[in-house]
Amino acid sequence: MSKEKIEQNVYRHGKVLIQEKGYISPIDLLIKMERVTPKQVNDWRLKKIPNIESVTVGNLSKINHILKTLQKFAKEQNLKPSMTIYKSWGKGPKKTLQFSKKGNAYIEEVYSTHYVGVKPK
Repeated sequence: MSKEKIEQNVYRHGKVLIQEKGYISPIDLLIKMERVTPKQVNDWRLKKIPNIESVTVGNLSKINHILKTLQKFAKEQNLKPSMTIYKSWGKGPKKTLQFSKKGNAYIEEVYSTHYVGVKPK
């Protein structure tokens, strides 16, 4: 898929997510774009998958382009960034989930930032 097509998909799905949920999360966007399945996300939350990047469809360059395009879209739409901590589900101690294969702090922050619609005053 070309970069232009990726950008069109991010914008299209981003608008849908804002309408549906009032916010966009990178995980929800990746599900909408069929880069990960809801089952894979569920398995990750249950600690059955070590990180999201290990199961995403497409190379890391394309995933990074999706995430950068999401940031651009969010800025253009005046969405407010909101850091979210993802903790594991299920039995046992809750641990912070990892998005990237290497645990890079910047990449982890990009994945865990939700973009929230700002309500007019």
